Amino acid sequence: MELKAVLEVLENLAPLSLAETWDNVGLLVEPSKPRPVKTILLTNDLTSAVMDEAEEMGCDLIISYHPPLFRPIKRLLQKDWKQRLAVRAVEAGIAVFSPHTSWDSAKDGLNDWLVGGLGNGQVSVLSQALCSAPQRHRLEFTAGSTEEVNHILKLLKETENSDAFQYTMLRNEDGGQQVILTCPSSALTPVVQIVLGNASVSQSLCITQIQQPPVLGCGQGRHTVLDEPLSLAVAVQKMKTHLGLPHLRLAIGEQRTLDSVVTTVAVCAGSGASVLQGVKADLYITGEMSHHEVLDAVAKGTSVILSDHSNSERGFLTVFKERLTACLPENVTIVISQKDRDPLEVV
Repeated sequence: MELKAVLEVLENLAPLSLAETWDNVGLLVEPSKPRPVKTILLTNDLTSAVMDEAEEMGCDLIISYHPPLFRPIKRLLQKDWKQRLAVRAVEAGIAVFSPHTSWDSAKDGLNDWLVGGLGNGQVSVLSQALCSAPQRHRLEFTAGSTEEVNHILKLLKETENSDAFQYTMLRNEDGGQQVILTCPSSALTPVVQIVLGNASVSQSLCITQIQQPPVLGCGQGRHTVLDEPLSLAVAVQKMKTHLGLPHLRLAIGEQRTLDSVVTTVAVCAGSGASVLQGVKADLYITGEMSHHEVLDAVAKGTSVILSDHSNSERGFLTVFKERLTACLPENVTIVISQKDRDPLEVV
């Protein structure tokens, strides 16, 4: 199967447009000599041990949840471990793809899987994803006559991207023409300059930014009202089973005990404090939070379960393998890394 076709499948499963703007997702390493994708390795992190594994199995594509290349790189040298991995991937002809926060945000994605560990409930998104269409602005102004409007519209049609403009005209009570115009944000400056060039029209100009519509069910973090409330102690045991971990870290909220009932839960995979901050819930579940962020939650009566960063994410690889397998031909082998693990362990 061609790499391009695999990327199209990945896009359908979790559109990259759902990723956070600060993230670095998508195809990060592309081989110079195209070759069919026969073996795909899924991993949470691309480390030297995982790269060894990929080379040994003759892997064609590594899907690394966390992007191994995140910040801009000016050189590819052997002194930096991430740069070494990039060089090794290029030399071995292995493509590298990272979905990261697009998996977090997608409907039925990583965060939905994480919150599902405590059972069914009424789930909502904490930080709503918005449509990825280009940002647009709405301009409203009033002209004294049809001639003024036609003159402005004639000038607008001579600008770039004029085919992306949309406008309507309404006659007001005193015979003037009210114009409502929408345009891409990239064209806002020349449009404003043209309107301001007409002194009588410029005095009525009003500009607003059009809010992008939400993508329902998608976004960062999840909140659930459990259909069947449970005790904090049972919640801990359920999450151990769900994440496949023998140990979790627990901070019990003030005036709460292990027997306290948990009805509402907020989760965010990875480092979730910024998403969970201020959310009212009996329990927070995430990979990591700072000491003071945990203290803030506890002081408000919210208990906190921490699994360590990648342990809150790794279990989703099994779910994604099943989904990807269903979308690819039988001759494409998908393997979950056996070398991938959280760098921290309890000793």
